Amino acid sequence: MLLIGGVVIAAAVVAAIVDFVRAYPWVPAILVLLAGGVATAWLTRRKRAAQWERARTQGLRYALGQLDALHHRQFEYAVRDLMRRDGCADAIQVGGAGDNGADVKATDPFGRRWVIQCKHRRAGLSGAAVGTPDLHVLNGTGRPVHKGDVVVLVTNGRFSQRAVEFARSQRLHLVDRAVLGEWASGSRPLWELLRAVPPPRRPTPLS
Repeated sequence: MLLIGGVVIAAAVVAAIVDFVRAYPWVPAILVLLAGGVATAWLTRRKRAAQWERARTQGLRYALGQLDALHHRQFEYAVRDLMRRDGCADAIQVGGAGDNGADVKATDPFGRRWVIQCKHRRAGLSGAAVGTPDLHVLNGTGRPVHKGDVVVLVTNGRFSQRAVEFARSQRLHLVDRAVLGEWASGSRPLWELLRAVPPPRRPTPLS
């Protein structure tokens, strides 16, 4: 009985709608136009937002003083944005509790997976040098856990000599204040500033 009642009600509603459309044929046309206008406006706003974001990231520049003044979490987002600027559309900030040594992850235009740990020093070059303990964590997770092809530690400060030697022995890449300054200024993407970066995973026009 409930099913029959539902069918009767549905039929009555459909009949009422048909009668309404016959009596006021201009109403559906207006609704369609309104819906089309709303959809067009939404798509236009989305397109403009995407264009603005591309222009912002492509033109992104940081002075070292600006990076020094950031909170350590803001520094991670700045590194993420620099990777996006250079063509890593999927770059994300993942730093926080349980990050397993990764603060930023990204895939570059050549298919290489980047795993980046960020160490911010408010005092910049005068701050404490980044030592091997941080590199031990990154080395233990960068490839086994995060599946990184390029495993990097970025700081606006400096590295201890032992950290430099350990990184070299473990094929880790270090971005110190000098390299960061050149990268953040927009001169070249990070993979052109580092030595011994793994070869591209994807074919390129030059390959």
